[in-house]
Amino acid sequence: MRAALYARVSTNGHGQDPEMQLRELREYCHRREWAVAAEHIDIGISGSKEKRPELDRLLADAHRRRFDAVVVWKFDRFARSVSHLRRALETFQTLGIEFVGLTEGVDTSTPMGKMVFTVLGAVAELERSLIVERVKAGLRNARAKGKQLGRPRRVLDASRITALRAQGVGWRSIAKQLGVGVGTLYRGTPGRSKTRERVFGTQ
Repeated sequence: MRAALYARVSTNGHGQDPEMQLRELREYCHRREWAVAAEHIDIGISGSKEKRPELDRLLADAHRRRFDAVVVWKFDRFARSVSHLRRALETFQTLGIEFVGLTEGVDTSTPMGKMVFTVLGAVAELERSLIVERVKAGLRNARAKGKQLGRPRRVLDASRITALRAQGVGWRSIAKQLGVGVGTLYRGTPGRSKTRERVFGTQ
């Protein structure tokens, strides 16, 4: 079994040393007689960032099947959220790659690890539902306070539009001068028609 190790520390120095994580990961692989195929280390990068140089390289190597298992010291060293972890585990599962979280004692090659994978899926779904509900609650609260949601309506100067059209200026040029889209110009101009709607995008 070929294993890829992943370690991350948020700051360089200040008592944070990825070697502490790597030492335990190497010992774990040695006990299981797994060969260490690669070590990926992100230093000075916050766990809140989903895109990290070494993590990206690890995922790219996973798709190239350069190892059979990913071993991390702790979930929060690897993923920024439950949903992020879930997506990564789904990718590994599809590729036939096992995942080990050393501190949590999770190994997806075991029945217990597979159960944890299922639970993580349920937690990720709950996390998504809670986020959606918070957003909806925030919108309801904003409306209740009389706040206007969405983009502010643009008030167009009809007399200026008429004057520009009289000078032979095309709709696109007028829209550019007013700093609006052609569609906005059309919707805000009195006396619009299907014929004019077709003309708007061409003249």
